[in-house]
Amino acid sequence: MRFHRSEAALLLVDLQRGFLHPNGFVAAQGRDVSGCAAAARQCCALARIARDAGMPVIWTRHVLRPDHADGGLLTTELRPRLGQIGALAHGTADVEIPAEAGVEAGDFVLDKPRYSAFFGTALDMLLGARGIRALMVGGVTTSMCVESSVRDAAQRDIRTFVVRDAVADFDAARHAASLSAMAFGFARLIGAGAAAEAIAAGTAEFPAT
Repeated sequence: MRFHRSEAALLLVDLQRGFLHPNGFVAAQGRDVSGCAAAARQCCALARIARDAGMPVIWTRHVLRPDHADGGLLTTELRPRLGQIGALAHGTADVEIPAEAGVEAGDFVLDKPRYSAFFGTALDMLLGARGIRALMVGGVTTSMCVESSVRDAAQRDIRTFVVRDAVADFDAARHAASLSAMAFGFARLIGAGAAAEAIAAGTAEFPAT
């Protein structure tokens, strides 16, 4: 699969305080967020490289109403704990992208009500308006919002490149299974070094594995 920077954007999924910070809602439930924080650092480095090369940078945030009325089954039946603890609620610190991530004025920030970056957002319109037919993807968590977004991208015939050391999960087994599934049918998995080189060079070929 060939990467062309001229038709690509960098999609960074849900690098929010709640998923990354030791005082966020995920860590408060006893989960280790260090892997997600490490992936976020790789994402931020790629964002700087992409901007320098003139490649659009798109950030997503998973955000729900304060009363979670737009959470649907996600907060009522599938993962009711989210509703019980008020997770991902608009206006809370947990939904914010940390200042150190370095979001810049020319970047795009999209809020989404579900796992996929395409569901209930303007992402389709944004990509179409800018002629973007390829996405380089990083973010958290691998098995939920990243994989959901990657699957939706692939089924729109968008060439998708997942940066394996710029994605992370709270569960190693789910992370590995998700990477395997994405590599099998939805995306090319590449390293951060290869991603940076491809962005700088403007084009690269990533064969199937």
